[in-house]
Amino acid sequence: MAWIVLVISGLLETAWAIALDRSAGFSRLVPSVVFAVTLVLSMAGLAYALRDIPVGTGYAVWVGIGAVGTALVGMLALNEPASLPRIVSLLLVVAGVVGLKVFH
Repeated sequence: MAWIVLVISGLLETAWAIALDRSAGFSRLVPSVVFAVTLVLSMAGLAYALRDIPVGTGYAVWVGIGAVGTALVGMLALNEPASLPRIVSLLLVVAGVVGLKVFH
């Protein structure tokens, strides 16, 4: 269960990062509220997962999921460049996250 919560928390990290961007420095209400709610839920999920997963592994997986998710949303929905080096770099992060899970 801890791993499922950790993955969901990593996805929520993506949500709060995108909402933070969309809040325009907290000048827009709805994205600001989405940011606050998803941030709290993401942190709470991370805290829950860290009860059973070592902090180094859990935090690295959480950050990796959030970073890859945010970069993918940027490339797929926000017109950020999707160059081959960026995609390969994201695949390396994914490989690292998988490695941390497999060798936990």
